[in-house]
Amino acid sequence: MNIQKSGYLSIEQLTDRYLNPAQRTGTERTTDGLTFEEVLQTKTLQGEETKGLKFSKHAAVRLADRNIELSTKQLERLNEGAKKAKQKGIRDSLVIVDEIAFIVNVPSQTVVTAMDSAQTSENVFTNINGAVII
Repeated sequence: MNIQKSGYLSIEQLTDRYLNPAQRTGTERTTDGLTFEEVLQTKTLQGEETKGLKFSKHAAVRLADRNIELSTKQLERLNEGAKKAKQKGIRDSLVIVDEIAFIVNVPSQTVVTAMDSAQTSENVFTNINGAVII
């Protein structure tokens, strides 16, 4: 038996995600009025690659599932946190921007996952060797 782990807990979540896109509200927009995807595409088109950081597929899915939208300023601060982690020799870093926690693999400049304060209620983070709070 092959069980796939898709991150969905029920058929309703799948249905809501793929069959009812109209239910998604304007809360998915940044304070600049752009969606996270639009900000990311704009940065990529400008050749900035979100100022050095890229998001893994897992991280992009987590951001979308958790309705986490980042402003341009938050992306800049996330990049700043990753740079500070690199300067200190951190390999896998917890970077906290506002109330959003990111796990960043510093050598590859990749955001591995992201969660907001609702998902960090236990305040336990594993597989990191440093933290940067911006």
